[in-house]
Amino acid sequence: MSSEKSTARDGVPPRFRPGTFAPDPQRAGAADMLLAQALIEARLFLRHGEQQLLSLVIPLGSLIALSLMPLLDVDDPVSVVLPLTLAISAVSAGFTGQAIAVAFDRRYGALKRIGASGVPRWVIIGGKVLGVLAVSSVQTTLLCVTALILGWRPDPVQLPLAALTLIVGVAAFTALGLLMGGTLSSEIVLALANLIWFLLIGMASYVQIRAETIGEWADWTVLIPSVALTQGLTTALSAGFPGVELLVLGIWAAIAGTVTVKVFKFTA
Repeated sequence: MSSEKSTARDGVPPRFRPGTFAPDPQRAGAADMLLAQALIEARLFLRHGEQQLLSLVIPLGSLIALSLMPLLDVDDPVSVVLPLTLAISAVSAGFTGQAIAVAFDRRYGALKRIGASGVPRWVIIGGKVLGVLAVSSVQTTLLCVTALILGWRPDPVQLPLAALTLIVGVAAFTALGLLMGGTLSSEIVLALANLIWFLLIGMASYVQIRAETIGEWADWTVLIPSVALTQGLTTALSAGFPGVELLVLGIWAAIAGTVTVKVFKFTA
């Protein structure tokens, strides 16, 4: 800067415009931070083989096996199995995958560095939710294309409501996964998340396949988020309106999201 001033005094114009090298650091906007965080989360998710196994390989294999093998005594097995496999994918990506990933990020100090960068807590949580939604959209597309190949013929009018139900469900499970991963130790999360995954998927599968034989108490199982998502998708794809299921999933998402923002920890 001193050389520029001296040359300016001597009547020689400066080589660079004033302010060229003056730093002007500013905080990025909320939308930019949220988008950047979501892109990072989506890329990390796609690179993780175990999460892809839970959220794509297992649902895809279940869809193909249950649709082709004579295991279900129904006329159109694809229409019964597809909502279940979409729910499995949402639970795996949103709940189990995020809970384990966040817990180990806390253990190894990755989240501590992100928190020290000045990124608000709600941006980190919101970015993870958006990242899971982006990945889930890819997984949903693959599952639906496979279902079409297997003979599924949906009414296009039903798809927007089904998509809304799935989005609310993914948000609910992601918030629950972040709540667990952001508060408990990695060892506890690793065991508990997988156990809860089996319980959620087992209950949703049982209710979806055996709903007509388990009695009136099956109506109360809609309070379980995995059952609410499976039944909501089934209703939406059958030209119905899943009002109760959307309400249950929305409550789960709101409560889990609010608590997570308050108690989420960056360190183990």
